[in-house]
Amino acid sequence: MCMMIVDVEENDDVLVPPTNFSMVEDGIFRSGLPQPSNFGFLETLNLRSIIYLCPEAYPQENMDFVDAHDIKLFQFGIEGKTESSSTSIPSHTITGALKVLIDVRNHPVLIHCKRGKHRTGCLVGCFRKLQTWCLSSVFEEYQRFAGVKWRATDLRFIETFEVMCLRQCLYSIIYQYQGYGSNKRRLLYQEESIQNPKIKSI
Repeated sequence: MCMMIVDVEENDDVLVPPTNFSMVEDGIFRSGLPQPSNFGFLETLNLRSIIYLCPEAYPQENMDFVDAHDIKLFQFGIEGKTESSSTSIPSHTITGALKVLIDVRNHPVLIHCKRGKHRTGCLVGCFRKLQTWCLSSVFEEYQRFAGVKWRATDLRFIETFEVMCLRQCLYSIIYQYQGYGSNKRRLLYQEESIQNPKIKSI
């Protein structure tokens, strides 16, 4: 969670981030559903894309903000569920969202569901597996954002999600460090074949 305060000549405006807001990587952010009171903060991110993980239609005020700032909206409708629910997150939906997420042409990008906990946590967790994080670190990050409502079913989904197919069909992931006083990790992608897979919005 973070809050930015900007001094204005007449008064002090507080820029309020959405619930559960955090930076995932340089150019990748996560949160709960932004409210109109958060739009000023979102403007500072210069977003190019938003990945929305709920099946419901995007709220009209949010759609107006997206349109006004020329932001691409990628919607991957994942039904909300409870711990006892037998419905699992579709792997192909997470794969599709990951293809959008790791395409640097879509950065800066914001990932969000309703509260920024379970669906967002699963997508970020699978992204961490692509980054070859150890599972204990992936689970710790998921639980930090989910809080007391973390779900064992989500952790099992992340653990069993197969990332090799995504690597093979999309890109080889290369890490390059660029120094700006301290090293920043950026994801670059090298095509594995002559034909470059094209990602389309949904």
